[in-house]
Amino acid sequence: MSVKKSVLELKSDKELEEYITEGNRFVPEARVLAYEILKSREREFSELEIQRIMSSTSTTSQDEEKLIHLNHKKAANLIYLSAALGVINFILSPQLFKNSFGILVAIITLGIIIGMGYLVSNGNNWIKYLLLVFMIFGLIGIPFIIINIVNNPLVGISNVTQTILQVIAIILLFKIPKSN
Repeated sequence: MSVKKSVLELKSDKELEEYITEGNRFVPEARVLAYEILKSREREFSELEIQRIMSSTSTTSQDEEKLIHLNHKKAANLIYLSAALGVINFILSPQLFKNSFGILVAIITLGIIIGMGYLVSNGNNWIKYLLLVFMIFGLIGIPFIIINIVNNPLVGISNVTQTILQVIAIILLFKIPKSN
């Protein structure tokens, strides 16, 4: 919602005072404009008032304007694609349906992958370290991927593709500048 300075300039000092009082219902932009107009009308503010007005507007605007780096979005999409391949693997692996433990492990694994994709898409930087740790533990599974390629080539190729997608996602996350 945009606030027009010209509209606020038509208001009296008393009306503008309502904009800067603590606990008001006005948007941060309107509070700042009211403060600036009152200041231009030579209203004196104490340091405490200035700090209160500016701190209430800065914390609100920081919450509203959390920018998410493009690499977060790309990495999240790659992780979601990896999860979709996991669903395909689940369907193509009939041996998983033979026991409930295999089904449970597959569902938990997919849930973790989707959860990490969600955290990445929200711009959480710490998740890249967790992904890296999971990837290092995933290297233990390379012999199983080779066995899958021999036994069921479609599932094996899908596993290799999942691994490549996840490695690219991790690389994208580590390329995000620290300032973000």
